Amino acid sequence: MNDRSTKWSLVEPRPVPRALFFCLALVVLSSCVREDKDPDPLPGPGGGGVGTYTPTPYTFVVPPGFPAPAIPADNPFTVEGIELGRFLFYEERLSGDNTQSCASCHGAAFAFTDHGNRFSTGIDGIQGTRNAMPMQNLAWEPRYFWDGRAMTLEEQVLMPVVDPIEMHEQWPDAIAKLEADEAYPTLYARAFGTPGISVDRTAKAMAQFLRTMVSWNSPFDKFMRGEGTLPIDAQLGFQLTTLEGGFPPDVLGGQGGADCFHCHPSGGGRFTDGILRNNGLDPESLWDDLGLGALTGQPQDRAKFKTPSLRNVALTAPYMHDGRFQTLDEVIEHYNSGGHPSPTIDPNMKFTTGGLQLTPAKKAQLIAFLNTLTDMEFVNNPAFQDPGPPTLD
Repeated sequence: MNDRSTKWSLVEPRPVPRALFFCLALVVLSSCVREDKDPDPLPGPGGGGVGTYTPTPYTFVVPPGFPAPAIPADNPFTVEGIELGRFLFYEERLSGDNTQSCASCHGAAFAFTDHGNRFSTGIDGIQGTRNAMPMQNLAWEPRYFWDGRAMTLEEQVLMPVVDPIEMHEQWPDAIAKLEADEAYPTLYARAFGTPGISVDRTAKAMAQFLRTMVSWNSPFDKFMRGEGTLPIDAQLGFQLTTLEGGFPPDVLGGQGGADCFHCHPSGGGRFTDGILRNNGLDPESLWDDLGLGALTGQPQDRAKFKTPSLRNVALTAPYMHDGRFQTLDEVIEHYNSGGHPSPTIDPNMKFTTGGLQLTPAKKAQLIAFLNTLTDMEFVNNPAFQDPGPPTLD
């Protein structure tokens, strides 16, 4: 899966009063698993009768400041569905040679990216051409992959399995392997109420699990809720992200800021608007990956890629769709330089002439702020770690 979109007002980098949601916490899934250990789900508990099983509804907790996500009506959260999805995310038998899972290219310690690799390598030793995107707050994304080719998470999770340079398997063969396992037939029956393993159910279970992977408790989040402090340089760095670039009187309306907020708004909690943009990485003469334009065939879409979130960005190097930048310093310098003008460059990349002219001190402040978006509770959450082989316990 290596290729991969109540308003929270963050106008000032200062603590806000402690809110009533202080007790809010993401529920560790292991504490919610059904006590029933009977491997035969027929008849199941809940009065479903012979041939059915009543899955346990799961309450998805929307973090403070995040909007309610659009959850598909035909794929509601259940405890059993999430449990199944977690097993499938770490299931190596979904690959052609039974050696690679989705988690192989999305490691928890790296905010679910590929262990610092620029490109991921599939089961046949072939490298991809795009950097593995982080897997966090996916319930709010409007589309998936760098080029936005999947419109739903259920659609997205199916593609890497059959990709010839990734997991290189055929879904009928993958389903057959799951059906031959001692645990999966029961896990599927528990998750969906009736027996049966299918591609559709596999996609739904994985999507349920991935939607629970929410990052919202970084030092910056705690600071904004009045639950902690931040160094002054980090506070100044956040302020820079909220200000227009350019410095008066050289630039009309310039504020000497870093001009980040247009594409990485802090309001809404995600630090991305999920829109596909051309951020000026290359001049038109050097475009070898057209991104969205390769899908649509439209000239106005060429070299446009999805805007990633700034959350956990200190853990997700290298950066950009092709992993060209190894450090955050390089990323900041790209924007500071203004980028390369081209016919499809985003209107917010408006300093291609002259650049932002950020001082070394301001660059350091930006780095300090970005480091406060690292959510170690997210990357270490036991509910997202490898559960081991599928089990009915």
